[in-house]
Amino acid sequence: MSEKKLNAQTEEIEVGTAQDVEEMMKKYDRESNVRIWEGVPRKIIRYLCAAFSVYCIWVTLFSTMMPEEKLNLFLGLILVLGYLNYPISKKHVRPNYIPWYDIVILIVGAIPFFYCALNAHSIIKLAARVTRDPKMVVMAVVAILAYMELCRRCVGIPILCVVGILLIYAFTNVRFGKVIYDLFYTTTGMMSTPINVCAKYIVVFIIFGAFLERTGISNFFISLANSIAGASSGGPAKVAVISSALCGMVSGSSVGNTVTTGSVTIPMMKKTGYKPEFAGAVEAAASTGGQIMPPIMGAAAFLMAEYMGIPYGQVALKAILPAVLYFTGIYIAVHLEAKKLGLKGIPRNELPRLLELLPRVYLLLPLVVLVWLVATNKRTMQFSAAVAIVITILVGLFNNVVSNMTKSGDKSDNLTLAKFVDALEAGAKSCVTVAVACAMAGLVAGSITSTGLASKLITAVVTISRGNIMIALLLTMLCCIVLGMGVPTTANYCIMASTCAPILITIGVPQVAAHFFVFYFGIVADITPPVALAAYAGSAIAKAPPMKTAFNASKLAIAAFIVPYIFALNPAMLFVDTTAVQVVMVVITSFVGMFGVAGALNGYLFRQMNPLIRILFAAGGLLMMYPGTLTDVIGIVVFAAAFAWQYLGTRRSAGPAA
Repeated sequence: MSEKKLNAQTEEIEVGTAQDVEEMMKKYDRESNVRIWEGVPRKIIRYLCAAFSVYCIWVTLFSTMMPEEKLNLFLGLILVLGYLNYPISKKHVRPNYIPWYDIVILIVGAIPFFYCALNAHSIIKLAARVTRDPKMVVMAVVAILAYMELCRRCVGIPILCVVGILLIYAFTNVRFGKVIYDLFYTTTGMMSTPINVCAKYIVVFIIFGAFLERTGISNFFISLANSIAGASSGGPAKVAVISSALCGMVSGSSVGNTVTTGSVTIPMMKKTGYKPEFAGAVEAAASTGGQIMPPIMGAAAFLMAEYMGIPYGQVALKAILPAVLYFTGIYIAVHLEAKKLGLKGIPRNELPRLLELLPRVYLLLPLVVLVWLVATNKRTMQFSAAVAIVITILVGLFNNVVSNMTKSGDKSDNLTLAKFVDALEAGAKSCVTVAVACAMAGLVAGSITSTGLASKLITAVVTISRGNIMIALLLTMLCCIVLGMGVPTTANYCIMASTCAPILITIGVPQVAAHFFVFYFGIVADITPPVALAAYAGSAIAKAPPMKTAFNASKLAIAAFIVPYIFALNPAMLFVDTTAVQVVMVVITSFVGMFGVAGALNGYLFRQMNPLIRILFAAGGLLMMYPGTLTDVIGIVVFAAAFAWQYLGTRRSAGPAA
């Protein structure tokens, strides 16, 4: 469908404006409360951010600095950008204003990092003796406090509370100097795995996503989804599911993807006849699911490979079935909702033809190159991402030439110099919250390591659960959802992989299943009340109640709450310890089971279901989704009986005309 036709279709429907979305996000999302810069100060901040992105790419490709030098410089620059962009509260936001105390915190907080970067060799030689110098202790304390305050401003309170409690525990149980040394001057604290992964991988992937969004790939995905599913019953909702799955896997942001694709798909869904809260929920659930969609998974696939020490190709392969089940559940739910409401699709003459889209398939080249380079181990992940950025720029320029020569397509997709700088700026700003969250994860990991708390936490979980793995999984799920509130996808996974995954592995959950479990529940924090940022963004566009939208999104994303338990208890769904025949059976029964669960939640198949039928559908579906011959057989029998009851009841009520 052309952009003009899409706009014409959506003009008659009341939808939220960009200002509505901004106001909603400022109310719930700390990352959206930013300073307002105008005129010359705006340009200075803009080019500082762009320069930071260029620096990160340069470091990735050419730097030979030691980790202590590189990470301290990175943390110092992030702190500067953070305080330049995030005020103490939304009440202190006015154009071109930064209070004196923020300037003081910025300078005093950044100096320790730059000092340590310049004197890294001498500090390493001093080792633990560095804390004998009061000046070095003061600098470390100031730097940590500056980062904690920045975390409060741009990430949120939940993770900061965890950090605060662990720091108090560490300082009361271990010698003060040792804790300071471990947290600030070694690679077991702030400079541990999370921030190392952030500086090494996450930054370049975020910048890559920012460039990719500016080549017109989002519009291409939406047009592709329209050509595939737009004409079917309730077509726009299915378009939202497909396009958000494709866009979300590269954007790395549930909220960003909801706003980008939702501005097109949500008005289309409302026009078709879906309720506003349902339309916003579909987009939020699908956009959140984009983060679990291989091969990119919002860059998490590459991080999981690094954390687990297995090839990237294996991570992407293992992620396929759970991700497809997730989107299958949403797709079935929107289809049944369309049937229940009697909704139609978009007329075929208003939809783009698949053959018309094929000439623009070159837009996928950066993704293909990235996946190929990483999967074949020809280059490191960070180098592959940097190469993909270059390919994206070249594809964008080629797209300009094609668009100008053919005089077709949306000229707004052209990659201009302004968009080039925009991508660098957006990449840098997105890096701030991710890096701050990763630094906090490092403090958590450092505090646990310094105090030997890891074994005590594991003992506590085992004691509370009394050896019952289901209780342990439930506790971990709650922890992941709370810590994941308002935290960007990639940083979210770093936190969960450092804190929660080791506990699950210790109590007997396979490593791959443990990492996927914490990743899934960290992601669904974006649609789980009370801090469901993606759902709130969708509600702002749909002009719907935020909480209703969040609850609808959670219901649509039911697979994300079921599947992790299944592969934690039996990792056959992740293709672990299984055979080809078992894989085929798992795939078939899982999809039929997902159909049963989605039907039960919707309450409609051929007609409205009574409570007993809904229970049978849900029970049969869950039994089939759990890998195992006995559960599959029982599930099939229960599901078939409920299905036949529904079908025959519909035939009887329809009479001979049926």
